[in-house]
Amino acid sequence: MDRSRRGLFGLPLALAMKHPVAQAAQQAAGGFTDLPANLPVPKDDGGARHLRGMAMPDLELPSTANRRVNLAKISSPRLIVYSYPMTGQPGKALPAGWDDIPGARGCTPETCGFRDHHTDLAKLHAEVFGVSTQSTPYQQEMVARLNVPFEVLSDEHFAFTHALNLPTFTVEGMTLMKRLTLVARNQRIEHVFYPVFPPDRHAEEVIAWLRAHPV
Repeated sequence: MDRSRRGLFGLPLALAMKHPVAQAAQQAAGGFTDLPANLPVPKDDGGARHLRGMAMPDLELPSTANRRVNLAKISSPRLIVYSYPMTGQPGKALPAGWDDIPGARGCTPETCGFRDHHTDLAKLHAEVFGVSTQSTPYQQEMVARLNVPFEVLSDEHFAFTHALNLPTFTVEGMTLMKRLTLVARNQRIEHVFYPVFPPDRHAEEVIAWLRAHPV
């Protein structure tokens, strides 16, 4: 039996997506879990080549858990920090031409991937944080709606972005982070995923790397 195309409760994927629980989850996500076909693939522009070996910045960022987090002081054996441009919100339009910007679309599916594989990542001794330039209230709405089990950090004032010289892009007057993932060990960046594509399968990509490079 081919289980690769099976979803909720072991049902075939086509039926699983029609299950009331799956439909409720999609509705709660506001339809942002589906990736359009033929999205442009982001190219490696060299914007992350300097990051490997850098120390995590010694600064605090506000968290969706209503505290401040200093990523340089996290004691977990491995630290996974994925930055993303912007998650959509139900009832609010995405920026014009969003799907045409390479690497822009897919923040919700990426976050859902890290959510769904959170236990797998913990078993690999990895602690996960998301980070974006949206405000904490904006991120808290997303975390509650998608039932995200880890903290998301706000770099609204670009302290983290500037400290690491992270790649960004601008749309409709907003400066947003490009999608990338940092793997840190002993407070230093040991691996960088950039560009990230497709975003909905990125958590699995990170897990594969961690298994190939055990602590």
